[in-house]
Amino acid sequence: MSTFITELPSDGHGPRVAVKDLIDVAGVTTTAGSQAVADFAMPANADAALLAGTRAAGARIVGKANLHELAFGTSGVNPWAGTPENPLDPRRIPGGSSSGSAVAVATDVADVAIGSDTGGSIRIPAAFCGVCGLKTSFGRIPLGGVWPLAKSLDTAGPIAVEVAGLTTMMQLLEPGFQVTASPAKTVGRLRLPSETIDPDIDAAIDEALARSEFEVIEISLPEWGEAWLRCTDLLTSEAWEANRHLVEDPARGSLLGDAVRDRLISGSKVTPAQLDTARAFQATFTSLLHAWLERVELLALPTTSMHPPLLEDAAKTTYNRLTSPINLARLPALSLPVAGPSQIPPSLQLVGPMLGEALLLATATHVEAATGGSPFRSPPLVPRRSRLAATSDAG
Repeated sequence: MSTFITELPSDGHGPRVAVKDLIDVAGVTTTAGSQAVADFAMPANADAALLAGTRAAGARIVGKANLHELAFGTSGVNPWAGTPENPLDPRRIPGGSSSGSAVAVATDVADVAIGSDTGGSIRIPAAFCGVCGLKTSFGRIPLGGVWPLAKSLDTAGPIAVEVAGLTTMMQLLEPGFQVTASPAKTVGRLRLPSETIDPDIDAAIDEALARSEFEVIEISLPEWGEAWLRCTDLLTSEAWEANRHLVEDPARGSLLGDAVRDRLISGSKVTPAQLDTARAFQATFTSLLHAWLERVELLALPTTSMHPPLLEDAAKTTYNRLTSPINLARLPALSLPVAGPSQIPPSLQLVGPMLGEALLLATATHVEAATGGSPFRSPPLVPRRSRLAATSDAG
């Protein structure tokens, strides 16, 4: 297994935290999952800003978690560092880019984990590995000391087996954070004419909303497909600007994976006119979602349109068509597994208003109780849940 790029010794009684290896940990090399970075990197002089609360609470950082190279991909397949094994089916991709973070909590080598999400990189591996993930509001969690991908879209957030673990990690990321909101009662069910979604997944999402006894308002959003395209333009262009030095350095460029290098170079070809169009549409689309969130408390849709494919089919499709438009709008979103007919549970994605993380967590707790939650919420994990409950009050 390749869950961690670097395992770290830890002592104490706080929760065990896996840190995605594009986040600086003092004294440890940050690799961003790339040989082109690792071979030239020095140990970090200081922790990333977002780890301040984790350190203050006495949590134990147990390792730097693996990821899709440079966080620039959603399959989680990493030829250099190895691909973390999907805990539900080792034949299938774990999802990315926060692959190691999701696998770490699912396999109980960490209680909670920190990932990053630029176009779905927390929510997709959470969905494919049967755990929970929270993409935070843009700008809520500081990103100093985090390897950048796309500066106008990057966020950081928690991954955990249960919603309670997401709350615990939020309290470490933002000391003083509390879930004071009541669960939502009215949810807008997004229907996306431009997307092809596995009918079993779509049906499972509807069943989860029904079991949770929400008032469900049907919403058709034909603008979704364009939002995905415009977010792709912004993301690839900004990824090129953040990482072009790797491509343009002959010694480093030759160490990049072919797929990531090609994607970076594609970002150099996004024109100023395309960026202007993308930013104008971003404003329009954000206003549209805000308007819906004045009529309903949360939006609901699947996290992914399919179950994780086999490893050999990883490059045949994209996995962020249901997630990246939320990054474009900079809103928070939470993914959690719900009951379904497959060994790999479907994943419900809830989208909240700006800074609506408390509402998302309260609502997800309600959904989890109604639907059963992660397949890893089994009796052997009771000690883990006890540790989380014991530390959450100290946030």
